[in-house]
Amino acid sequence: MRSSLTALAAALACATAFAVPAYAADPIKIGVTGPYTGGSSSMGVSMRDGVRLAAEEINKSGGVLGRQIQLVERDDEAKNEVGAQVAQELINKEKVVATLGFINTGVALAAQRFYQEAEIPVINNVATGTIITNQFNPPDYDSNYVFRTSAYDVLQAGMMADEAIAQGFKKIAILADSTNYGQLGREDLEKYLKAKGVKPVAVEKFNIKDVDMTPQLLKSQAAGADVILAYGIGPELAQIANGMAKLGWKVPMITSWPASMQSFIDIAGANGNGVIMPQTFIEDKTLPRRKSFLEGYYSSFKVNKIPTPVAGAQGYDSVYLLAAAIKQAGSTEGPKVRAALEDLKTKVEGVVTTYDKPFTPKDHNAITRNMVVFGKVQDGKIVYAKEEDAKNAGVVRVKEKASN
Repeated sequence: MRSSLTALAAALACATAFAVPAYAADPIKIGVTGPYTGGSSSMGVSMRDGVRLAAEEINKSGGVLGRQIQLVERDDEAKNEVGAQVAQELINKEKVVATLGFINTGVALAAQRFYQEAEIPVINNVATGTIITNQFNPPDYDSNYVFRTSAYDVLQAGMMADEAIAQGFKKIAILADSTNYGQLGREDLEKYLKAKGVKPVAVEKFNIKDVDMTPQLLKSQAAGADVILAYGIGPELAQIANGMAKLGWKVPMITSWPASMQSFIDIAGANGNGVIMPQTFIEDKTLPRRKSFLEGYYSSFKVNKIPTPVAGAQGYDSVYLLAAAIKQAGSTEGPKVRAALEDLKTKVEGVVTTYDKPFTPKDHNAITRNMVVFGKVQDGKIVYAKEEDAKNAGVVRVKEKASN
């Protein structure tokens, strides 16, 4: 009798256990950091919204490892000290398993060391300073937790310089802002030009929020410059274009990628027409994946144009790369996710490209030079600068075996 009662109790307990509704697994918390206010905000907001769109799509498809992605967003205000504080909060308080973001090179360099120390992967979606992914390289460090989906500065500087030389310009002036981004980019330009046997006729500096570039332009003009290579972000690059128009000085302007920012287009207006810059992504719907991304972005955020297309696309792709790594690792533990990123077994279809082995233990840059095209400002939009690139818009450019 006693054994029968015991068996009945066990059966009832088992039935009760199955009757209790299952609790949802804890979400996967991912940090998203960038400037959502201030002069760099069009880059930060575009990146953040690209990340939001990708996370929403993944969550609707069941999430990762049966868990939903939860984004923990923080505004770093494009300030180094704020970026460092945000990193510590996301790591120590929010317990994120990874972070996506970093628009400004200086902020990245100030903040990413905290992720390195905590063994938490961080993917730079927009910041391009060459040093960013080399800051914690072996053998000085056992492992490097910093990755990137943007075109780094050595790559961009080489494209800019080669384009100027290919067009037959002999007297190059360099204008760069005074931030880490601008000055590291200037160094890369000067090193590349020196290797090509070219010495700039003028090298000038300007500050963030400067609205009068007349002194720098007059010095460049007096030196006989026949082309300007400019390193900065949208608002100040626009002031260079406006300053040239004011002086009536018509020479070509080749810039780093931020001339594609909406702020450049808005401030420069017609003066910006013809300016070219390296781009990983042009807003076209040639490929189905890009068409889906653009229509989803426009619909979700009630716009007809991404403020900074490159930032939106690279942010979007970074989520899918991270999700693939977590899935492959079968874990959200930092070392396992890092190792998976360095050896992704499956291709990841993004909007910049289809990523096939985007990272290795020695190379944490997903983008190689063959994947970058020149964009051109034309009547308020960024279009392909070269006819051959426009014709090949539907061709997926895959990563070269060896990074530049």
